[in-house]
Amino acid sequence: MNAPTGPAGRTTVPAANRGDSAPPAPRRRTMRAIVQAGYGSADVLHLAEIGRPAAGDGEVLLRVHAAGLDRGTWHLMAGQPYLIRLASGLRAPNNPVPGLDVAGTVVAVGADVAGFAVGEEVFGIGHGSFAEYACARPDKLVRKPAGLTFARAAVVAVSGLTALQGLRDAGRVRPGQHVLITGASGGVGTFAVQIAKALGAQVTGVCSTAKTDLVSSIGADHVLDYTRDDVADGSQRYDLILDIGGNSPLSRLRRALTPAGTLVIVGGEDGGRWTGMSRQLRALALSPFTRQRLTTFVSRQRRADLETLAQLIEAGRLTPVIGKTYPLHHAPDAMRDLLAGHARGKLVLTMTDAG
Repeated sequence: MNAPTGPAGRTTVPAANRGDSAPPAPRRRTMRAIVQAGYGSADVLHLAEIGRPAAGDGEVLLRVHAAGLDRGTWHLMAGQPYLIRLASGLRAPNNPVPGLDVAGTVVAVGADVAGFAVGEEVFGIGHGSFAEYACARPDKLVRKPAGLTFARAAVVAVSGLTALQGLRDAGRVRPGQHVLITGASGGVGTFAVQIAKALGAQVTGVCSTAKTDLVSSIGADHVLDYTRDDVADGSQRYDLILDIGGNSPLSRLRRALTPAGTLVIVGGEDGGRWTGMSRQLRALALSPFTRQRLTTFVSRQRRADLETLAQLIEAGRLTPVIGKTYPLHHAPDAMRDLLAGHARGKLVLTMTDAG
């Protein structure tokens, strides 16, 4: 069929086929995000359409594909213990969009950013990752391993860093040591079991009856069911105990340690509303008066350690465990499930229709 002609016999190209006649659709300047106006339960979270952030100097803008949930994000949402409000905002969060763990694609880089380019797939820690777009500092991001899904990548940073630093730095784990990990089926615990094995330890994981199969499947040499087994019965003593979010008395945990063993307390939900660290403080006060080393630590967001986690994943020695995924607008339900403690591994929000 002949093409239609215009004046003076010039060929007329239909508008749909001309590259310079139809202007591109304007870029959407807003995004969907989970926001909170104040502190409280998961009921303070709701979906809203807000302005899309821009990459500032020294920042990277990500199109978020998935975001992980962790207890730290819950504490920031609830504003408890109250001590954290000194940094997050006294009456309401300084950043109304929650979320730290993130995996996505770089869509813009700010001034003074080196090492990342538009289009690269990354994971790490961002600002307000419960949204379709989020900013992050380049020193808190690494490239996503090619074989790792965005959902799995999104749960690595916060919990993986805590597990790695708790075992390697605070715990000073060595090959051949016997390591006990309480809360082994949770977010930090599933990373800790695998990292301890990668570091050459003999690992015993503690969890509930329904999750013993999970802990065994990720490499634990032994699994104890806390509803039936007593870790402090004297049948086994451990060189290192990583107590994750537990509430066991120090005296009980010390009975499970070797005479010169190390106890590392990771978090804890019985520390009171003000500091959240009552057991940690008692442990630090007691440690100088015993051969046993009783300690705690604050996880650091270091790029070098994110690279270590990525290398373990690429080598097949670490697999992020996902218990359940939720669409973005179900973030309140995800947070309630996290608080209930029923999760096997990590929980994930996905932005399946992010534009």
